[in-house]
Amino acid sequence: MSNQAPNQARVIPLRPKTAPTPAPAAPVTPAQPAPREPLFRDLVGDVLRRERVAQERTLKDVADAARISMPYLSELERGRKEASSEVLAAAAHALGLDLGDLLSLAQSELTRHNRSRTHARTTTSAPYNGLCLAA
Repeated sequence: MSNQAPNQARVIPLRPKTAPTPAPAAPVTPAQPAPREPLFRDLVGDVLRRERVAQERTLKDVADAARISMPYLSELERGRKEASSEVLAAAAHALGLDLGDLLSLAQSELTRHNRSRTHARTTTSAPYNGLCLAA
């Protein structure tokens, strides 16, 4: 039930009243977005492509050896598809790697990426407190 008296119309405003917004004192500069962490599929794809190119093999050659389609292997290398463990193992074996080797190389890529990201963050935001000599 409502608390209104009978025979009284209830008014619902179509536009809510808003207080005027104060103008900002200084222009707001957008903060730089934090660099995104790479996806697992991107890391694995980079490793697959790097290993294939290092062996001077074609997509068709590796795809045939792994018994997967050439377009699918291409999408894996570009990080467009999430592969099952069976497909990753087949692609790794076609390149002469074990699945553990492939995952270890992807983990090394992630570690390298995180180190460079941490290094960039500490060097750009920390003040220089070293000795500076001028001649």
